[in-house]
Amino acid sequence: MGVGKLPLFLFTTLFCSVFQENRAFMFQHELLNNGSNLRGEKQLGSCNLFQGKWVLDIGAYPLYDFKTCPFIDPEFDCLKYGRTDTQYLKYSWLPDNCPLPRWSGKKIMFVGDSLSLNQWNSLACMVHASAPQAKYTFVRRAVLSSVTFEEYNLSLLLYHTTYLVDIVQERIGRVLKLDSILSGNAWKGMDVLVFNTWHWWIHTGRSQPWNFIQDGTKIYKDMDRLTAFYKGMTTWAKWVDANVDPSKTKVFFQGISPTHYDGEAEPLSGSTYPAGLPPAADIVRKVLISMKTPVYLLDITTLSQLRKDAHPETYSGIGAGTDCSHWCLPGLPDTWNQLLYAALTIASEYLPYIPQLYVTGGLLQQSGMEAYLDHIKETQPMEYV
Repeated sequence: MGVGKLPLFLFTTLFCSVFQENRAFMFQHELLNNGSNLRGEKQLGSCNLFQGKWVLDIGAYPLYDFKTCPFIDPEFDCLKYGRTDTQYLKYSWLPDNCPLPRWSGKKIMFVGDSLSLNQWNSLACMVHASAPQAKYTFVRRAVLSSVTFEEYNLSLLLYHTTYLVDIVQERIGRVLKLDSILSGNAWKGMDVLVFNTWHWWIHTGRSQPWNFIQDGTKIYKDMDRLTAFYKGMTTWAKWVDANVDPSKTKVFFQGISPTHYDGEAEPLSGSTYPAGLPPAADIVRKVLISMKTPVYLLDITTLSQLRKDAHPETYSGIGAGTDCSHWCLPGLPDTWNQLLYAALTIASEYLPYIPQLYVTGGLLQQSGMEAYLDHIKETQPMEYV
């Protein structure tokens, strides 16, 4: 874990703009060596990386030039494909009352759907911009992709899986198996795992990549999607508990990334979103709090809900249509990665003493999930074969 650490200028460029003190962004390397202690419930409760506000920060952003980053997928390359306004690039996220800790780690894997691709592209660009002369190996494949910066022994990997659980081609068609994870061996041996799923659970019709759902021995034509999501997440949680050694691998779950159906020219003001959190966010919290393995929730939902201005919309390189689910690069996923860096050390150093706090980066708010989960246990699928 300690071999090939990235230099100070790389860390500073990547992450120093997350925090503000007297309008100067600070990088505090010695946080863990100067007597600071955030183990107490009060201190942890006041440090929530994901509670804060967006502020205009002209001059500091964007963190890299889209023209010089070789890793951006066309669907996220908004400026290349005609977006002319650049105001959306100039906002920074200011969390409330959080110090910036140090970081180590060299093998990071994002596991999930195209939003994981979005975040992986972002982190690769941020590293490349900080060390533009560093040699790298770039491998782009349908399932497993990677960017390796040999000089720093840093590997950024992407494992593409839309549901985390399996889709299997069988005689009756493509079956989404809610209790099966066959691809998990590829996720082992990482220093950091960042999981993500939800976006595809609500797709229907032609955009739905399966024909049937299997739960145990029963096969259904469909079922309540939140029920299916909860079952799939529970299978994933069991896999993590059985296969991940938290002394060797830090596990994160990417919060629900929102879709917007109407755009804005700038971020919504304030720190709350009028519609509140989506129901899937409660399911994620409930599953994480039940696990024996510490998993830190990158709770990016609210801060992303405030960024209606940051989607590709029609400025995408994948053809006709409007994309209001993914995010332009440079753009919002760069902030996700800044927060990943900060959360990584907080999760590593502080939260093992109060495991339930992994769920929010602050205190878990029980929001009637017990009643909802009792309800979905009784929910009958629409039809089974």
